[in-house]
Amino acid sequence: MGDVKVLGFWASPFSGRVEMALKLKGVEYEYIEEDLSNKSPLLLKYNPVHKKVPLLLHNAKPVAESLVILEYIDETWPEGPPILPKDPYERSKARFWARFVEDKCMPAMWKACWSRGEEQEKTKEEAVELLRILDSEIKGKKFFGGDNIGLVDITANFIAYWFGIVAQVVGLDEVITKETHPNLCKWIEEYNNCSFVKENVPVKDKLAEKFKEGIQAAAKSSPDSAS
Repeated sequence: MGDVKVLGFWASPFSGRVEMALKLKGVEYEYIEEDLSNKSPLLLKYNPVHKKVPLLLHNAKPVAESLVILEYIDETWPEGPPILPKDPYERSKARFWARFVEDKCMPAMWKACWSRGEEQEKTKEEAVELLRILDSEIKGKKFFGGDNIGLVDITANFIAYWFGIVAQVVGLDEVITKETHPNLCKWIEEYNNCSFVKENVPVKDKLAEKFKEGIQAAAKSSPDSAS
């Protein structure tokens, strides 16, 4: 197994992906919390390109970027429950949908949360339409990975858990509803009620408070805010 360390940030869905994958595989690891406003020498040494979390250190060898780390974990510890399907075609599909969540859905959802006025309506509709595509993909399945949590489910942890908390804090509603996304809503409920997931996500109240702090800090640093 070797020495395994995770450099992360407790409120990050990206860090959450890596920890969930390691726990799914039953891999023991040391977690190192990063102060993102004062990044550690260890993080800067082993991830000098992006200087971001999460970062996996396996026998002092760094692996960066959460989706890359998930595949590395799956390949390095094959004895645990699979994160990606064994069939090459199914693996390619899982990678495709994971990238769709990462590159399309999440940016649109973040924009909808932080934009205002007419721009928010536009970004919200963009998010709704992208999530409709994801809704079609999950139709008739318990998880994106079939009967068990897999790559796409772990990648979409922000959609299932984090987004609802952020949206509530910023007062954004009607993005994911049973009327517009019935299959996705069913998946979200299934995912969040899974005992394994419940054990490995941040406490909602603590996460909401962190987002409120972020909003207040952003407001204070805005050039339009009072001096």
